[in-house]
Amino acid sequence: MKKVLIVDDSALVRKQLTDIISELEYEIHTARNGQEAVQKATAEQYDVITMDINMPILDGLSAVEKIMAERPTPILMISSLTTESAGITMEALDLGAIDYIAKPGTMNVGKEENRADILQKVKSLSRIPPRRLASVARRRTRNETVAVKETVKTIPVSGGEIKKVLLIGASTGGPGLIEQICLSLPSTFPYPVCIVQHMPEQFTAAFAARLDRVSTLPVIETKHNMEIVPGCIYVAKGGAHLHFGKKVSGKIVFRESSDKNHRFFQPSVDEMFQSALNVFRGDQIVSVLLTGIGDDGADGMVAIKKAGGFTIGESEETATVYGMPKEAYERGGVIQQLPFPKIAKALAVLN
Repeated sequence: MKKVLIVDDSALVRKQLTDIISELEYEIHTARNGQEAVQKATAEQYDVITMDINMPILDGLSAVEKIMAERPTPILMISSLTTESAGITMEALDLGAIDYIAKPGTMNVGKEENRADILQKVKSLSRIPPRRLASVARRRTRNETVAVKETVKTIPVSGGEIKKVLLIGASTGGPGLIEQICLSLPSTFPYPVCIVQHMPEQFTAAFAARLDRVSTLPVIETKHNMEIVPGCIYVAKGGAHLHFGKKVSGKIVFRESSDKNHRFFQPSVDEMFQSALNVFRGDQIVSVLLTGIGDDGADGMVAIKKAGGFTIGESEETATVYGMPKEAYERGGVIQQLPFPKIAKALAVLN
């Protein structure tokens, strides 16, 4: 039987989460603070840990760092939909947490959409073997910094011809990989890079800012009607689908769509992939699908491949959750299936 550790200083939240997760018939343990969580998580192996951020004695970030150093475990952060919490959650992901649940300010986890999200993520994370976490986890502590090349970033007011576009989609386990891609791309990278990472609206600005601090290329959160220029990295804004449009002048711009279009995720990787085919030739598109729950992006990969584009899917060997890239591969949408380190190297020398 799989085991889950619920960590929260609120007895009410512990009970609510226990009631929800018990539907999976997992063995459930609880902890009231980070210190108690570390003691329990290092004494025995849990399949999933849900982790609150603000707790007495030892906070969630410190607990994540200790647990991932001593006994790597899939950790699901419980985070508020606030700008402040977004930054803290990004730090938790950097320390090794795998995913998060975005909660309303009152943490009413009993709502149906929250219940379904929690169940889906706990179930998916429980399938991740600890050995995979040890091999792909970030090797950075809270006090370490990333060395960034001394490069002056300039964002062109208007770009030249876009000969090729790099599209990247990811979900659970993706933020750390996307950061590594941004680190590996040279300052001379000649194409625009467009990223859809499943995140709510309040998180994508913090994510883009974090990437911008470590990348030699400028990283920007997308805006409606923003022109796409070569040599820039764009993070799709949460809460809207990222589409592409072409002006009469020939300039290619982003179009944001608030219509969910029956998609579970917004932004959706499939929406970006499919829309790109409306303004770019197939042979201008390189699409990459990384780790994630579900099948978002799989149909888009198939369409891009059929149109003559080049598609890359992350292999099961390194994918934290082999869901999205697996579906793309099984549907015939992947030309190259590679472990993540090889993907990062291939993109850095893309021509």
